[in-house]
Amino acid sequence: MKIICIAKNYVAHAKELNSDVPEKPVFFMKPESALVTKNKPFFYPDFSNEIHYETEIVLNICRLGRHIEQRFAHRYYDKIALGIDFTARDIQRDCVKKGLPWEAAKAFDYSAPVSKFIPKANFDDIFNIDFSLKINDNEVQKGNTKDIDR
Repeated sequence: MKIICIAKNYVAHAKELNSDVPEKPVFFMKPESALVTKNKPFFYPDFSNEIHYETEIVLNICRLGRHIEQRFAHRYYDKIALGIDFTARDIQRDCVKKGLPWEAAKAFDYSAPVSKFIPKANFDDIFNIDFSLKINDNEVQKGNTKDIDR
């Protein structure tokens, strides 16, 4: 299994972090050991004092393909889930400053909890899905798929 992530695809969040918005997508990977399913717990790692979270839309890729044109992309995924991308921001800042890859900050064990996947046919409009994240009944993030830049 391969977990491919796209960074800086929510323009508002990139600006919130005072980060540039790239012309082309920025990719990073998470290993299978990052995946948390079936509502299993997340444990804060002891190597960071600044763990941030972002709710993400997760797509289940169901077909092989390479160099797929955007107009055909919808044929290559069949299910949608919500996920949380945990990031050790202190580690990430250090990596960026030194020109190093982000994996130390993004790809640690259990850093990618994912909900149950739902067939995309169950959604009226996949380009207009509201989602949010609550911690102890306090809404800490709210978004919509229409806000994804890529």
